Amino acid sequence: MASVVGVASENQWFKGRVKAVTSGDCLVITALAQNRPGPPPEKTITLSSLIAPKLARRGGIDEPFAWESREFLRKLCIGKDVIFKVDYKVEAIAGREFGSVYLGNENLAKLLVQNGWAKVREPGQQNQDKVSPYIAELLQLEEMAKQEGLGRWSKVPGAAEASVRNLPPSAVGDSGNFDAMGLLAASKGKPMEAIVEQVRDGSTIRVYLLPEFQFVQVFVAGLQAPSMGRRPTQETVVEPDVTSAPNGDASAETRGPLTSAQRLAASAVSSVEVSSDPFAMEAKFFTELRVLNRDVRIVLEGVDKFNNLIGSVYYSVGETVKDLGLELVENGLAKYVEWSANMMEEEAKRKLKAAELQCKKNRVKMWANYVPPASNSKAIHDQNFTGKVVEVVSGDCLVVADDSVPFGSPMAEHRVCLSSIRSPKIGNPRREEKPAAPYAREAKEFLRQKLIGKQVNVQMEYQRKISPADGATTSGAGDSRVMDFGSVFLPSATKGDAAEAAAATTGVNIAELIIARGLGTVVRHRDFEERSNHYEALLAAEARAIAGKKGIQSAKDSPAMHITDLTVASAKKAKDFLPSLHRSRRISAVVEYVLSGHRFKLYIPKETCSIAFAFSGVRCPGRGEPYSEEAIALMRRKIMQRDVEIEIETVDRTGTFLGSMWEGKTNAATFLLEAGVAKMQTGFGADRIPEAHLLELAERSAKNQKLKIWENYVEGEEVVNGGSKVETRQKETLKVVVTEVLGGGRFYVQTVGDQKVASIQNQLASLSLKDAPIVGSFNPKKGDIVLAQFSLDNSWNRAMIVNAPRGAVQSPDDKLEVFYIDYGNQETVPYSAIRPVEASVSSAPGLAQLCRLAYLKVPSLEEDFGPEAGEYLHTVTLGSGKEFKAVVEERDTSGGKVKGQGTGTELAVTLIAVDDEISVNAAMLQEGIARMEKRKRWEHKDKKEALDALEKYQEEARKSRTGIWQYGDIQSDDEDSVPVRKPGRG
Repeated sequence: MASVVGVASENQWFKGRVKAVTSGDCLVITALAQNRPGPPPEKTITLSSLIAPKLARRGGIDEPFAWESREFLRKLCIGKDVIFKVDYKVEAIAGREFGSVYLGNENLAKLLVQNGWAKVREPGQQNQDKVSPYIAELLQLEEMAKQEGLGRWSKVPGAAEASVRNLPPSAVGDSGNFDAMGLLAASKGKPMEAIVEQVRDGSTIRVYLLPEFQFVQVFVAGLQAPSMGRRPTQETVVEPDVTSAPNGDASAETRGPLTSAQRLAASAVSSVEVSSDPFAMEAKFFTELRVLNRDVRIVLEGVDKFNNLIGSVYYSVGETVKDLGLELVENGLAKYVEWSANMMEEEAKRKLKAAELQCKKNRVKMWANYVPPASNSKAIHDQNFTGKVVEVVSGDCLVVADDSVPFGSPMAEHRVCLSSIRSPKIGNPRREEKPAAPYAREAKEFLRQKLIGKQVNVQMEYQRKISPADGATTSGAGDSRVMDFGSVFLPSATKGDAAEAAAATTGVNIAELIIARGLGTVVRHRDFEERSNHYEALLAAEARAIAGKKGIQSAKDSPAMHITDLTVASAKKAKDFLPSLHRSRRISAVVEYVLSGHRFKLYIPKETCSIAFAFSGVRCPGRGEPYSEEAIALMRRKIMQRDVEIEIETVDRTGTFLGSMWEGKTNAATFLLEAGVAKMQTGFGADRIPEAHLLELAERSAKNQKLKIWENYVEGEEVVNGGSKVETRQKETLKVVVTEVLGGGRFYVQTVGDQKVASIQNQLASLSLKDAPIVGSFNPKKGDIVLAQFSLDNSWNRAMIVNAPRGAVQSPDDKLEVFYIDYGNQETVPYSAIRPVEASVSSAPGLAQLCRLAYLKVPSLEEDFGPEAGEYLHTVTLGSGKEFKAVVEERDTSGGKVKGQGTGTELAVTLIAVDDEISVNAAMLQEGIARMEKRKRWEHKDKKEALDALEKYQEEARKSRTGIWQYGDIQSDDEDSVPVRKPGRG
């Protein structure tokens, strides 16, 4: 028995499979196998000697029992293997072939007649040879069916009328009477029962929607099969008439007239033949073999502008439900189409896209000659590492320090962009970028709290070359560069994370957490573009975020936040913030950036401001100097983006706040000192620094181990107070003359040999001073720098106006109080002794430096022995005309700017005359006109040794009852000697 349907002679049996049932007596049968490419051959067989009721055309009326007849035959044999033979042909009706078909051992014609769904046509006198070989049996079965009232022979009253379908107008070619949008609104997402009547191409089917029998055209959502082309002759849009002509009768009924819409559509068809695309016939046959004349379920996804329905088509094979669209794409017979896929659910879209990508990679069927486009991404293989997160650059970019590289090394840091996701951009005003996008700060802060300092597993996945045409990158750099992308996993997940990300053996995917919280979106990659190995999980997380309306997936705006950035503001504005930052002893802050080893950018949440902050008394090598990069890398590992606490002492002239910082319970400066990448500045005033003794111990440890900057360290000695030998190699020593003596052990000095002094003196000498200004033409105000005539020697010197008359000057005798900024004197002079000064002269800082005797408490002029102390200091310094060596022990900047006598930065010094054996400090103790300040429990070694040396001079005065000790020990010294001036509170 032949198994291939070919050009067959009558009475030869063939095997085939029923592809379609067009009516109650007509089948389309395809071959089971073939020996040439493309769809197998097929035959349309009308059952011999049978006449089934006629099915209506679209929008017409059936003959009674026509639908039931077709359904009986369709359900009986569709998709099943049969054997058949051609009994005869009728050339008068286009050579239609009539035959006998067996399903197993059952003759289909006999089954139809036996159940009353077809009548037998008796042979006419002219066509005696064109009858079924089984005509006699068929006539007997028909008679029995009539007697039993089966099928179309039903004797039930009204049965014939009830079986007639009055079909609604067809929506194919003329959708004017069809409300596609209404159907979509009522049925979107809900499966609708349908029967496929025609397959136009692999991705377009025409179906009856049950139970109304609305005839519609449906495009399979998310894909497009190859085009079937166009025939050269004009054709109507209506599908071929599938009703059978009278069996063996050449006088078949002609088609009805075309509607106006059909004529319009037909006229639009080009007369030019367009051939079909490759694999078009194969795609169409693929669809026919699975759904033609089958029961399907259609889930509407949308409607196009031509009222065509777009939906997903599902059919059953046994107990299994299959997706027609997905099968077409998986078999390389359709391509993914974005515009209609966007109507579908995310999961369905992902499957289609992934299936197409796999076909392209394997070059299946229509993708056989596919050439991937050039990509700017390249896969990274076998580059996994573990490390600690040092910095969160943004919601999709981290800096991780590799554990396999020595701790603190700049080479340890890897910048890792999270694969296949994109978070809102942070923006950088310094690079003229736009402000932070909504939820950008939230994404960055989420990762900071989750990851900073935590151990993570990193799987590098691909590199991508980023150019300015791609838009601003994570860091905002304009030049093209290569960025590394990977997946970062947190090994230990919290309970809340487990619900948002699927935990793998490597931990929780951080990118998945970002997406699930609505703090980022998944990148839609182009074909063959490298992507995350966990791309499907990211898409699933995004779908959950969209469903939960989280973050950027919601309609809500992110909370607005205005942060005052004092790092780019003026120094004056920074100083204005100082009182508010002093109100709390310790302030919580976040380290935003490590500017250098000892200088940082901090964010203070309570004040919503960012500040520049530096350690008091600790300095690292400057940029470009040895170990500067190591210091920066170390502090990035230790405190970058950590929560810290700070105590602010003051602010310098550049607007940088100075103070101490703690990470947890550890003073952050000890990290630098212990590693040997920083030094203490003892001249800063170590007694004013909290936990100074811990810093000294850390520095001593580095010195003993000769680490980094101490690798060539050799202990040295320098003569200071009282001739004692104390270790110090970092103290600043100045050669000075004393220019003014105040009370309480305070005085002004001017540096000897300073080029600035000579320059200022030369400028003043070159000035030609004019007559006194006309009253009202020059009105100096407080803080102005002018020239003033000193009353004792009539010399002209630079001076600052300390007090001036309110309003305009009225008379040459009006008095103004001035402070001579180069000498430290202050007096009141008349307006006539004032002259304006050029900016070139006034702009240079004052040459007079305020000092006090270190480690001493000297009585003020109002206290007992205060005048004696002042007179003694004046005699041994200003009155002696000697030059002195001033060793700077501490530097007190809390006085702020110079506003007059006794204000501004104050140096605590040990003052030693060039030809004297002991210091002025020791001499005043010896004379009993000063006493030592109260000693603290913890002291810097240098200071402790200096105090020990001074104490013998105080003890000598006490024993001899000299000066303040004349009545024995003086009152209890509960307060600190020479109290440290605290910054003002506003």
